[in-house]
Amino acid sequence: MVNSLKGLKKVTKIALELLAEKLRRVLTLGTLLLMLTLATLGCTTEGNPPQNSTVGSAEQTSAESASSAVPAQDTSEEPVAQVAKQLSPSVVQVNVKGIPAITPSGPQSEEGIGSGVIYRKDGYIITNNHVAQGARQVNVAFADGSTAQADVVAGDEYTDVAVIRVNRNDLPAAQFDTNSNLIAGQLAVAIGSPQGFQSTVTSGVISGLHRELPAQLTDGQRDTSLVDLIQTSAPISPGSSGGALADRSGEVIGITVAYLPPNETGAEAIGFAIPSDTATSVAEQLIDNGRAAHPYLGISLVDLTPDVASQFGLQEESGALVAEVQSNGPADHAGIKTQDVITAVDSKKVKTGGDLLSALRNYKPGDAIELTVIRGGNESTVDVTLGDRQSAR
Repeated sequence: MVNSLKGLKKVTKIALELLAEKLRRVLTLGTLLLMLTLATLGCTTEGNPPQNSTVGSAEQTSAESASSAVPAQDTSEEPVAQVAKQLSPSVVQVNVKGIPAITPSGPQSEEGIGSGVIYRKDGYIITNNHVAQGARQVNVAFADGSTAQADVVAGDEYTDVAVIRVNRNDLPAAQFDTNSNLIAGQLAVAIGSPQGFQSTVTSGVISGLHRELPAQLTDGQRDTSLVDLIQTSAPISPGSSGGALADRSGEVIGITVAYLPPNETGAEAIGFAIPSDTATSVAEQLIDNGRAAHPYLGISLVDLTPDVASQFGLQEESGALVAEVQSNGPADHAGIKTQDVITAVDSKKVKTGGDLLSALRNYKPGDAIELTVIRGGNESTVDVTLGDRQSAR
């Protein structure tokens, strides 16, 4: 019995030793595999920290997130910056000295600042008539820092367009878009010299088209209203008059002319510009003839809206409502009456008074046109011979 127990202990001891040896071998192999795996993970990409490094991984993730959340700013891609870069060299500051005025303290020369847009490289510049009118001396400051004396070629009080000229043949003329189908809401960029701050760039949108601005809301001196204007929210200030209003492509769509002062009207960001087709057409006439001819009908118009139609008991809901007929004017001679509704010019539809005014720009004084008129619910056509607005004054 004793010998049996001794033999059993010996066998058990040997078995335990064998088991221990196997465990050591397993542990040693596992340790080697683990170390190899860690080494492999830590050297996957040369120069990168191990992926199991908590600090390094957090820093890298944070940096990557910041990079993707805040992309680098590239001003060359900003549409307003592109317009400014392209057009600013073509916009000038116009400094004028007026005819000396006699005051109790003695003669005083009136000085003013406006803006202008280079129309032709041979020295012609478009500005506002109220900027150049009565000027005794005109000095033009260019975007490159150079200056030059200018002569007033001519001005037109009805459109407030004027042309001045410097003795240079290398000017960076602007591109004028005279065939653009403008829409409310599209980008508008204004460049000028408000308060003498040359090459100031502001932006907004086209707020409306075919606007009319009564004389008393402009400079207080003009005795005629401005019609068929572009309204814009791009800020315009004193000194901006005669500057450029441009579209996204950098082409001039208008010449800035007026704004409603917020401190007087309570209105914010309401400015106006003369459409490019009007400005360039008048400028060409001023350059060629020293004056601009304006076909006119001799009527005052109101846009016919459903509310206006209801007020006057009219069935039509669009067109140009005749509010007043000038005595002995072209419309009066043709038999046009107040409360007539003009709906077409030579078969071209007219939905607003602005449409009618725009249509008239395609004609010259003396041209005969056919108006479609609705009176008392009955439609008829009336032939009118257009007068010359300037010769009629």
